[in-house]
Amino acid sequence: MATGIEVEGLAKRLGKKEALRGLTFEAATGKVVSLLGPNGAGKTTTVRILSTLIQPDSGNARICGQDVVQDAKAVRALIGLTGQYAAVDEIMSGAENLEMIGRLYRLSKSAARGRARELLDRLDLAKVADDQVRTYSGGMRRRLDLAASLVLRPRVLFLDEPTTGLDVRSRLDLWAEIESLVADGTTVLLTTQYLEEADRLADEVVVVESGQVIEQGTPAQLKRRVGGKRLEVALADPADLATALEISRPVAEGEPSSDPKTGHYVVALRGDDIDAVPRLLRDLESARIGVIDIGLREPTLDDVFLAMTGRAPGVGEQTPSDAAETSGTGA
Repeated sequence: MATGIEVEGLAKRLGKKEALRGLTFEAATGKVVSLLGPNGAGKTTTVRILSTLIQPDSGNARICGQDVVQDAKAVRALIGLTGQYAAVDEIMSGAENLEMIGRLYRLSKSAARGRARELLDRLDLAKVADDQVRTYSGGMRRRLDLAASLVLRPRVLFLDEPTTGLDVRSRLDLWAEIESLVADGTTVLLTTQYLEEADRLADEVVVVESGQVIEQGTPAQLKRRVGGKRLEVALADPADLATALEISRPVAEGEPSSDPKTGHYVVALRGDDIDAVPRLLRDLESARIGVIDIGLREPTLDDVFLAMTGRAPGVGEQTPSDAAETSGTGA
């Protein structure tokens, strides 16, 4: 399968910090690769290098075979970029924003207007096309920002935390549009702190920490690596927690996690032993321990992330590049 993005040994120092230290991964054409990692892991720095905004200190990166340093002009004609904050003019209308971008890309006036109207219709913005952007909701601005990155029909699209701050409905709408773009053959590199976003959209997940890849694979592969099914138990009386944990040990793989205040605990089942559930319930009942809720679930990407990095998404030291993005001053 053809390769849309190739990254090999990227290194970059920002001030005194090594933002990237030999980063290596690739994305096949027409697939979604998600970069996951805490703040300061190097995700935004990677996007800025791949989109030719900054150059690496060493290593190589290619977009559809074009080198991001040696062939930067050719790369810019192949890509679209949506950053963490909508980069549109609030005084202009949605249509005017997209037409201006089309003209900057040297489309004719009629071609720029036609492409603008096409994108506004596709992203459900046609009814507000002539309204000033300052009247748009957050979700509408994000869709307009995505439209701006699609004016030249990019073969590779970079989405740097594209749904940050959106409500659930707007996030779902944007996910559907991303899926539509991928179905049309667009290669997408997605950075996100919403793990359910990566779980739904990504064909491949690359977990990054301290500028290095620490794990990668499909979402299903990564979940299997951190263990099998989990049993979640909520006790009626938190005072029974110690006894309940002792009763649960024969079915547990490793140490259960628990919250003494709520009486809630989670057990990784040994060998995915589903039959352990009714046995455990009987044992708890025999010990006169009340259970108000019990459920069986598969590992999530949250479990993967915590197991591999020891912290939640969004937690960590920021690089100068990440800090600029967070403040809205980054590219």
